[in-house]
Amino acid sequence: MKLARGPATWVAVVTVLVVGVATWLLWPSAPSVRAQDQKIAVLDGPEDDQKVTLDASFFPPAGGGRAPAVLLAHGFGGSKQSVRDAAVRLAQEGYAVLTWSARGFGRSTGQIALNSPDYEVKDVRQLVDWMARRPEVQLDAAGDPRLGIAGGSYGGAIALMAAAHDSRIDAIVPQVTWHDLADALFPNATGQGPQNGVFKRMWAGLFFSRGGPAPEAGVTAALGGAARPDRSAPPLNAQEVRCGRFLPAICDMYQQVAETGRPTQSAVETLRRSSPISVPGKIRIPTLLLQGQRDSLFPLGQADANARAIAATGAPVGVAWFDGGHDGGNGEVDWLHEQTLGWFDRHLKKTTGGETVNSPFTVTRDGGRDPGTRRPVQLHATSGGYPGLSGTGQTSVPLGGPEQKVANPPGGSPASISAVPGFGGLTSGVGNLNVSVDMAGQSADFDSAPLTAPLQVTGSSTVKVRVRSEPGAASGAGGEKAGPGEVTLFAKLYDVAGDAQAPILPEGLAAPVRITLPEGGAGEATVSLPAIDHRFDAGHRLRVTFTTTDLGYSTPVTPAVYTVGLAAPAVTVPTDTTLRAPSTGPAWWTWALPLASVVVAAALVLSGRRRRRDDHDPDLDAVPLRINGLTKAYSNGELAVNDLSFTVEHGQVLGLLGPNGAGKTTTMRMLMGLIHPDAGEIRIFGHRIVPGAPVLSRLGSFVEGPGFLPHMSGRANLELYWKATGRPTEDAHFAEALEIAGLGGALERAVRTYSQGMRQRLAIAQAMLGLPDLLVLDEPANGLDPPQIREMRKVLIAYAARGRTVIVSSHLLAEVEQTCSHVVVMHRGRLITAGPVSDLLSGRTASNGSGTRLEDVFLDLIGENA
Repeated sequence: MKLARGPATWVAVVTVLVVGVATWLLWPSAPSVRAQDQKIAVLDGPEDDQKVTLDASFFPPAGGGRAPAVLLAHGFGGSKQSVRDAAVRLAQEGYAVLTWSARGFGRSTGQIALNSPDYEVKDVRQLVDWMARRPEVQLDAAGDPRLGIAGGSYGGAIALMAAAHDSRIDAIVPQVTWHDLADALFPNATGQGPQNGVFKRMWAGLFFSRGGPAPEAGVTAALGGAARPDRSAPPLNAQEVRCGRFLPAICDMYQQVAETGRPTQSAVETLRRSSPISVPGKIRIPTLLLQGQRDSLFPLGQADANARAIAATGAPVGVAWFDGGHDGGNGEVDWLHEQTLGWFDRHLKKTTGGETVNSPFTVTRDGGRDPGTRRPVQLHATSGGYPGLSGTGQTSVPLGGPEQKVANPPGGSPASISAVPGFGGLTSGVGNLNVSVDMAGQSADFDSAPLTAPLQVTGSSTVKVRVRSEPGAASGAGGEKAGPGEVTLFAKLYDVAGDAQAPILPEGLAAPVRITLPEGGAGEATVSLPAIDHRFDAGHRLRVTFTTTDLGYSTPVTPAVYTVGLAAPAVTVPTDTTLRAPSTGPAWWTWALPLASVVVAAALVLSGRRRRRDDHDPDLDAVPLRINGLTKAYSNGELAVNDLSFTVEHGQVLGLLGPNGAGKTTTMRMLMGLIHPDAGEIRIFGHRIVPGAPVLSRLGSFVEGPGFLPHMSGRANLELYWKATGRPTEDAHFAEALEIAGLGGALERAVRTYSQGMRQRLAIAQAMLGLPDLLVLDEPANGLDPPQIREMRKVLIAYAARGRTVIVSSHLLAEVEQTCSHVVVMHRGRLITAGPVSDLLSGRTASNGSGTRLEDVFLDLIGENA
């Protein structure tokens, strides 16, 4: 929250409110973009002898001139119409955009070859040629187009495959797509590969029926608009009725594996030819992987494999797990567009705005409901590095439960249910409906004890299972006569809240496993459970369940009975402590916070004018801050701040340090006049701080997170805030503040599209408006990546060097050591030590000869160093 500075008046407040509403209503619309329909002839096939006509649309950049180019690819079963809205938005942002219906889709000719290097990849290479000849497209020094590709699902795969085969592509943003199509359709969570995988029959059926299902909700929408099927596509002929518009070889492959439920070696090779796994080390350009958490077709493990392969080449890689996917969810359309735009701005336009949008690792989490609108709030936890599916740490959670007998029913029916393939698309992305059902007698459960503390699981958990077949049992898969020693199971990780509530299966995901049993013995396997990001609350239990059937998969048809137990009585879960999310989402009261604080400030100023002005100590006129005997208790009587005293001088950058609960934020709130101390006093330049004290106009602050009007741009928010202070425009020093923000073109975009880091930088700039003599920042580095933190460090040091004073509260001790000249260390509300950083470190060395890191000193001072 920020306290407005200067002699604000009620007239100014009313004016601000009127201006804010008027600005919201009259804000100019985005420039119009007019599509140019094109018919582009290409040659493809192994011999470059197949003539195909691609139905395309070109969207010139709204601002005219030459601009970087973007190829926008559609998902399976869609066409160029599916991504039209996304193309318009990118063109409005200054890109030259080409959409096209892939061969075999929409009104394009040719047959579907599953993004084969001999077919679809060659088509894309010729689309790049076409874009290079356009006068609207910016060229590199070598004469190549400055070009990126984005797409979801099928379109995401062509972005990856084209990048591997065409060095002219400069950056890509694949969404909800695959690394190994064979593994995606024949997964095996024991790591034995698709040759021993379990057939994902329902998804495969949708995938291969007339070129796939209708565009997936949450996939097409994530690219910027609602699904728009091309109903003008020509009718099917006899061959297409049999297997869609696929190449005959692809059709025959599917027919064979669908009948047997088993992949042939040639099927695996065919599917892998259309997969990034077939081109190791060849994707060497900046890649942002956006993968849906609600996706039983291409789960998070597919993005993980792509990320690891591309990162091994040294190319920049970003990974984001968002709320959506093939199983539904389209609530992050604007955020995903901003991620895509930020990545292209950074790597195609070479601006700095993308650095504030894209983090190396981002995870969407549930932030509850907005208290005003009651709509779901989505938070974005970010990290400075991608840890993979194993996390940055692991926790072993003991499981209990005896060996249990489970049956595979005749014909594999009735089947248990995890996710229902394609159901999210049919429901227009309303979300992942939790329809998990485990059939009685077909499942074995193993539970943990109730958790004593919350547990955030981020990644893929593992568990060891032991299985043996009961005498006389046999098994087969999908009609194939398999050996009697083979077992198919489906592993799931549940969140169990209590007996009265149904257990939750996060994202409706199951891990299929196929285990070979030695004759007369038991088989064991380590099972990788589906990757998730899920919080298990205190008091909840983790449950690992193994079922013999699943609706989405091909399962044995021969009845059998197995005994299932744990080979090790625990589940190992990954955690990532580096992920940080804001404590609240963008609720209506957060957006309105700046204006609300202006109203409060105006009231305080008016009331302050009626106060006596005899609480000034002229001897402290040159002292930016003196705190003496400051005390504040919580409502339960516990002391948040206990007899705190220290002084801050001109030119200092002071770090206010302490563990959570030390009283730092309470102290800063009292410093701003937002809450009253129970005892003691705070003086700024000799004036005692009370609500409405005029000296608060010399204080700039940023405490408890940024809040802005969402539909206004970053620049407009800063201008509106300053107008509310009632001070002259020339006193704001906007140029300096905007340079500090470093948001580039993002300053002109609506704040509702900003990431946490962008809001953080804008908030710091807002605190610096007017160049206040005393600047107070609470955790200013939240949401910033290392380069941004380094730039902020330079700004703060330079700011204090001009004779001003900066106070920073931070948990980043290494950063405090490099930024701050002085520190104050608090613990449990009390002052532990205060003074120059150099003295604190040298004193530590003189006393015991140990290391001089501030972190070591800090831990020793609060008594938590080993």
